[in-house]
Amino acid sequence: LLMPGNICAHTHFYGAFARGLYIPGPAPKDFPEILRRLWWTLDRALDDDGVLSSALVCLVDAIRNGTTTLFDHHASPAHIDGSLDIIAGAVEAAGLRAVLCYEVTDRNGPAGAAAGIAENVRFIKAQRARRARWLRTDRPEQGEAVLLSGLFGLHASLSLSDETLAQCVAAAEALGEVGFHIHAAEGPADQEDSLARYGLRTIDRLRACGVLGPRSIVAHVTAIDGWEMASLRKSGSWVTHQPRSNMNNAVGVADVPAMLRGGMSVLLGNDGFSNDMFAEMKTAYLLHKVWRNDPRAMPGNQVIDMAYRHNARLAAQHFPRPLGEISVGAAADLILLDYCPTTPLTADNLPWHLLFGVSGSHVTHTMVAGKWLMKERALLTLDEAAIAAHSREVAGATWARFWEMSGE
Repeated sequence: LLMPGNICAHTHFYGAFARGLYIPGPAPKDFPEILRRLWWTLDRALDDDGVLSSALVCLVDAIRNGTTTLFDHHASPAHIDGSLDIIAGAVEAAGLRAVLCYEVTDRNGPAGAAAGIAENVRFIKAQRARRARWLRTDRPEQGEAVLLSGLFGLHASLSLSDETLAQCVAAAEALGEVGFHIHAAEGPADQEDSLARYGLRTIDRLRACGVLGPRSIVAHVTAIDGWEMASLRKSGSWVTHQPRSNMNNAVGVADVPAMLRGGMSVLLGNDGFSNDMFAEMKTAYLLHKVWRNDPRAMPGNQVIDMAYRHNARLAAQHFPRPLGEISVGAAADLILLDYCPTTPLTADNLPWHLLFGVSGSHVTHTMVAGKWLMKERALLTLDEAAIAAHSREVAGATWARFWEMSGE
């Protein structure tokens, strides 16, 4: 089965080191505790080696599962400067495509926020300069070498003051034509914080601050009302859905069926879960049926449309050739799957084969920009065994710092 490579609209490479990590004390009781005791400690424990190693682990996983373009949202507060270049180098070594950003937040003080802003600005400018050099070439095929792009990363409303948001918006406006990548209303805590501190619901606050727009990605939105949904629609912002993560963090379910009914641009991401996007599609298909108590909710063709057509439209803002489709002139980002259907396979029933028959383990070949990254399940650009072995060492050292910060 020949298919276009999958696209992941929201992920976190650094989350790779959370697999198997013991969190001291009782289990976190809600999402704010998960943030404080897991993610905001893990990201502070990262050093440059950890940034590189966790990225490489995820890139191996992406190639194996046929995910060829990823929108990553990065944080490493102790090692901000140049962190996006480290990830970019890993992406180019792997041969995949990625749109990178650094998460600006106030939780590490004014200096940390300023460094995050500077890292976004520096990286976006660098990638634009590279793209400009390509545009001056007389070899159009060189466009296939464009593997990287940038967005302006923000953590969430609950960790950003009005002053810092204003600085971010000003920096982005100075760049021109750049979007933000932010978590928003990921559960009730973000709403409660925004209402208590600013008298506005989360999406209303982000709209007032100038964050929303047709180039911005707003992740999760599991706790918004109809007015906020209308604001997102009117602004043209992209909304990303991460059902596995939302279930794991118990932050609620985004009303994706209503958003799609309203013609909104809803995307599919994984929030740092495995890069088997077929698994994310399956979860989206099932979750909304349970949540709505209606087997008609979130039909398969809607899930596949979101994962392919919508995700590809987002990617088109960042790369010179169409992605997510097999057509003349599109980027040669392709995957082959060893899928032997036991029932008839047609264009009309393909979504339900993908949802009920296919997984990332069926991917045998992965190609990006006409270059094979995996053939017959053998990786060609990355040394998987060496990356895994080094990752175990680096993760162990990162965990030791994590436990020290946690008071263990």
